[in-house]
Amino acid sequence: MAEKNRATKSRSGDAGRSRKTTASGRSSKSAGRKSGGGRKGKSTSKVSRKQKAVRAAGLLRRVITWGLVAVIWCGVVVAGVLAWYAYDLPDIGEIEKMTRRPNVTLLASDGTRLASFGDRFGATRSLQELPPHLPHAVIAVEDRRFYGHGGIDFRGLLRAVYVNIRDGRISQGGSTLTQQLAKNLFLTPDRTLKRKIQEVMLAYWLENRFTKDQILTIYLNRVYLGAGTYGVDAAARHYFGKPATRVSLYEAALLAGLLKAPSRLNPTNDPAGADQRAAIVLQTMVEAGFVTAEQAEEAVAQKTTARVARDDIAPYFADWILAQVRDYLGGIDDDIRVVTTIDPTAQTVAREELAKILDEEGAKRSAGQAALVSLAPDGAVRALVGGRDYADSQFNRVTQALRQPGSAFKVFVYLSGLEAGLTPDSVVKDAPVRIGKWTPGNYGGRYYGEVTLRESFARSMNSVAVRVTQKVGPKTVAATARRLGITSELRPTGGIALGASEVTLLELTGAYAAFANQGRRVTPYGITEIRDARGQLLFQRDRAPGDTVVSAGHLAQMANMMSATVVWGTGKAAQPGRAAAGKTGTSQDFRDAWFVGYTAELVTGVWFGNDDGAPMQKVTGGSLPARLWGRFMKRNLEGLPQRPLPGGGALVAQSQDDSIGGFIGRILKGLTAEKPAAAQRPAKPAAPAARKEDDKPFWKREDQRD
Repeated sequence: MAEKNRATKSRSGDAGRSRKTTASGRSSKSAGRKSGGGRKGKSTSKVSRKQKAVRAAGLLRRVITWGLVAVIWCGVVVAGVLAWYAYDLPDIGEIEKMTRRPNVTLLASDGTRLASFGDRFGATRSLQELPPHLPHAVIAVEDRRFYGHGGIDFRGLLRAVYVNIRDGRISQGGSTLTQQLAKNLFLTPDRTLKRKIQEVMLAYWLENRFTKDQILTIYLNRVYLGAGTYGVDAAARHYFGKPATRVSLYEAALLAGLLKAPSRLNPTNDPAGADQRAAIVLQTMVEAGFVTAEQAEEAVAQKTTARVARDDIAPYFADWILAQVRDYLGGIDDDIRVVTTIDPTAQTVAREELAKILDEEGAKRSAGQAALVSLAPDGAVRALVGGRDYADSQFNRVTQALRQPGSAFKVFVYLSGLEAGLTPDSVVKDAPVRIGKWTPGNYGGRYYGEVTLRESFARSMNSVAVRVTQKVGPKTVAATARRLGITSELRPTGGIALGASEVTLLELTGAYAAFANQGRRVTPYGITEIRDARGQLLFQRDRAPGDTVVSAGHLAQMANMMSATVVWGTGKAAQPGRAAAGKTGTSQDFRDAWFVGYTAELVTGVWFGNDDGAPMQKVTGGSLPARLWGRFMKRNLEGLPQRPLPGGGALVAQSQDDSIGGFIGRILKGLTAEKPAAAQRPAKPAAPAARKEDDKPFWKREDQRD
């Protein structure tokens, strides 16, 4: 029993040890697994970090590689762009031999400068010749770090960008003087990326090619300073009447101020703006240390007044002359001076009177434009106004506009009639006339029976002009007009009697000039001579008199009839206070109104109308044109001695009683004949009844149409 118990305990003990051993083994295995797992985790972590490092290094290599590739390709693209723009650069190897546009200076008949075309340069000045304050003013206001950069001022560029962003507008530029010079010498003013890149390239080239002083010298002698002037010397001579070597501090500041806006701020265009800009330049010079505040204040106190430019006194005439200069010389390769025929006083009077009458009555009479040309008897143009305002329209209505002259063309009809045997006292019939389906009538539809040729001309009776044309033939009238100087195409039909063919004001006035030139043909001209800059004569007008186109007898007869127009005919409003002759003209529907006439001193033509051909409000040749003609002639000839009209002899037309009396007598006789019974009754005095304007005899109407 005891043994059994020991056996049992033994088994029990063995079983317990066995369980302990098993548990211990499991525990040991578990610990082993834990110990082995830790070592493996550490190894894996190290491998992961290495892999990440390798991947990062590979990525960095790829970034660097592709970055280098991108840089290379960008370099290739930039190089290609630069090569492309460089290929399109102008030739910069001959900068010292660069030429400019020749300057053409027009002089008035009294020797004063009238206008200038092309590039006007003065003498080339070195920095040593110029007063120091002139280049200092330019540097202060345009490129204060000029002597410290290599052509591109990056600091100044960034400052300009900042200021422009701050102000919300373009108030500062970042271009250096070198860049400006590159643009002025080689490039166009177009604001494009291409031009800017080329400007930078040229600026670097200039900096490597020239010294700073040389660049500044070239700049000061080439920069545009308004009014057609290039370089400080030309500008100083134009604005101050002195060379650039003698400009004052204030004048230097004013010239430097022009660089911002040379056309707008030049002292002849905007004196107040130029002075304001000069004050800013002086303040900038003080800030830059070039002058003291006291010197700047003294400069302002001692400022001089810029000269008044006369370049705009005759712009239409200047354009007309420039075209002729090219025709005469075949080309302009050097500076030239053209002496013209224009009279500055007459030109000023013409401009003032034309503008005045348009301002007074143009709008209410629907007359938008007018033109005037005045010639000496030999054809020299003394005044020419081609329109109301040259700034609004450069179209020259004296030389370019073809318009119907209306009755102003009748001088050729009546001259043809005289040459066919008629005289001013020849009796002609004023009655309805028909040519095919055309039945021209008089103004108001009234006819006055038998009248003299003189009366029909002075009163501008259309039916008589048509009858005279029928008598001599339309081709004869056209030939007469061409003989006197009409060059435009003329249609030899019945309508030529009333001016149906279009002509220019200049050629019509030139044709009338034959009557003031003792019957000799006249060709209007505006150039006396042309010389180059060295004074060599290039052209001189041939002063030989023209061919005789009107005989002495017919000249006197035409003066007789044409003076009647001014004394008591349709042109009474043109009376200038001295012997004068002329003719009114009005085209259909009041589209054109003319007065052309002459004295012993001048031949002047006037036109009113609209560029689009719109009708005016009953503007006839005897109204606005005649009044402008009279005002211009009276002012321009004031103080000169009285002279008779060319042709000589007393003019029957000057005797108002003889001419008008006979005319009225015939009309009264006709009225009496219609009522014979009334003539037998004794006359009874009666108060004159008020008469309507339309009922008055046409010679008493204020507004007569020819």
